[in-house]
Amino acid sequence: MSTAAAETVDDDLWSAIGDPTRRRMLDLLLIEGAGTATTLSRHLPVTRQAVAKHLGVLDRAGLVRATPAGREKRYRVEEAQLTRAVAQLASVGSAWDARLQRIKRIAEAIQRAQQD
Repeated sequence: MSTAAAETVDDDLWSAIGDPTRRRMLDLLLIEGAGTATTLSRHLPVTRQAVAKHLGVLDRAGLVRATPAGREKRYRVEEAQLTRAVAQLASVGSAWDARLQRIKRIAEAIQRAQQD
């Protein structure tokens, strides 16, 4: 990965997205538009308290935004941060594609040299 690509990657963001339960929660929020820890826990194999902790991680990473809704908080996906994550992923993917192309060229050169 290039230095520029490495500098643009937000480790906290990717740590938050790296958890399968949190990715499922983001999917649910994108589908439903919004949700609370209670409504999300109905669709997940974890407790409401675990969902609330996962939402806290997503909130700190800027992936969701909470607004008060009675005794609970209603969460929505923060689309700007999700767009940023997609851009980072594309950047990292491009860097790896370039790296793999260099490896391929080196391997092909070695193979040609061995055949000569």
